[in-house]
Order: sequence, then C-alpha cells, then structure tokens
Amino acid sequence: MPTVKTGLVQMTCTNDKQGNIDKAISKIKDAAAKGAQIVCLQELFASLYFGDAEDYENFKLAEPVPGPSTALFSSLAAELNIVIIASLFEKRAQGIYHNTTAVLDADGTYLGKYRKMHIPDDPSYYEKFYFTPGDLGYKVFKTKYATVGVLICWDQWYPEAARITALMGAEILFYPTAIGWHASQDEATNAEQYNAWQTIQRSHAIANGVHVVSVNRVGYEQDGNMKFWGGSFVSNPFGTLLYKASHENEEVAAIEIELSKSDVYRTHWPFLRDRRIDSYQPITKRFIDGE
Repeated sequence: MPTVKTGLVQMTCTNDKQGNIDKAISKIKDAAAKGAQIVCLQELFASLYFGDAEDYENFKLAEPVPGPSTALFSSLAAELNIVIIASLFEKRAQGIYHNTTAVLDADGTYLGKYRKMHIPDDPSYYEKFYFTPGDLGYKVFKTKYATVGVLICWDQWYPEAARITALMGAEILFYPTAIGWHASQDEATNAEQYNAWQTIQRSHAIANGVHVVSVNRVGYEQDGNMKFWGGSFVSNPFGTLLYKASHENEEVAAIEIELSKSDVYRTHWPFLRDRRIDSYQPITKRFIDGE
C-alpha cells in the first residue's frame, strides 16, 4: 500500500520574526527525524497572529512569494528530502497583500502558492484589513510523495472549497490554521467551538474520501487575551482521528497515512459517484430567495 508520513508542527510564536523562523526550522528537522515526508506549518508561523488589530505597522512583516522565506525553506526541503508547506504573509505589490501558503517539493523546487480565498472579519480576526482575497483559485500540488491540496484557516469552514480541491485530485487536504479562544470564555463554549472546528474538517474528509491534516498554533497571544487552542489533528477519509495534539503544548508529530484508503472508502461509500451535478446550479447564488 502506498503510504506517506505527514508531519505537523504546532508551536507558540513571539514578536521575534527570526526567532519564530528558527524555531520552525528546528521543529521541521524534528519532524523529519521522526520520518515525516510532508511537513506542514501553522498559519502565519513567522509572527504573532496580528489580525487582532488594524495596525499599519504589521504590513512590514510581509514579503514577496517566492522570496526570502521560500528560498530558505526550499534549501531545507532539499537538505531533508521532504516537502514543506509554509504559510506566509505575501506582499504582492504596493498596497496588495495576501495570506499565502507556499509548497516546496522534496528536491527544493518551489511548486507554487495558494492564496487564502475566504477572508474573515470578526472581533480579534480583522483579516480584511490586511489580506486581499485569493485570485488563484483552488490549487493542488503534485509533490514527490503525494498530490496535496492546501486551504487556509477560514477556508476550512467551507465544504465547497474542500470539494473543489478534492475533485482536482488532492489526496490530502492540509489546513494551516490560527484559531483560538478568548481567555475569558467559559469551558462549555470552548469545547463547543473546538468540536465544531474539528467536526467540519472531519466532514470534509468523509464527504470527499481524503485525509485531512489541520495544523493550528498554540499558546497565549494578544497580551494574554487569546489562547490559541492547538488541537492539531489528522483524520482518515472516513473521519477517524489518527492523531490529535493537546490544547496546551508545542508538539511535533509524524503520522503515517495510507493513501489507498481513499479508494477503499470511495468505493464502499460512493458519494462522488452519486453526486447529482446537474442539480447544483443554485449553489452559485448568495441566497435562494424563492422568487
């Protein structure tokens, strides 16, 4: 059976960009030492999560993609013979910025990038201030070890994004993420929110018959007011958890997945076969008013 080991790096961040990058490199090496062949970092790993405030100074964190970080991680990928999925703050042009993930193949080749399509604007997540919505469409990347699809954080709530990426041939869906609880929130609300977050992504795995790998940050940020909830996980194509990280600690894991499981589940639960694609035109409407 074809198998691949997926590496997850769940870590805390500080306001020291170089320090965060150095930590990510160290933890990628740890994942590779555990046998990981594809390693995914969390969303915007090189900085604190800055979407909590509309601050023009934060634009200074951005860089071209490809650029300095992709060059650095391309060299690391080639050195370790692994694929690296790296979430970056992209400066596309003066005044145009994206929340972008680059994919570096195991020989160091820059395979391309995905720009986050769904941009939130909620308390403590003011991303519309920073990020232009993605205009590259949904993407898959044919790496040495598997064909992967990459979606980013808020994208994970949308079944359409997962479906399209899976239909393009993704064998694994990766979700670099930054999501947390307000420190004053009660435990019942925390549990409900985390369970919803995990459930929707496991649902994408089931509906599309693919593995899902979700990598979140962890630790307190925003002057202690936001606790990023960690809980990174791997789901098989029928929603079974193969791995779940803690809500408290930095963790590095390498989880073996069997790519052939997609064929098994898609054959016995043929959701893709039975899709009525002739009936789905209404999905392109904002809302169906019934007029």
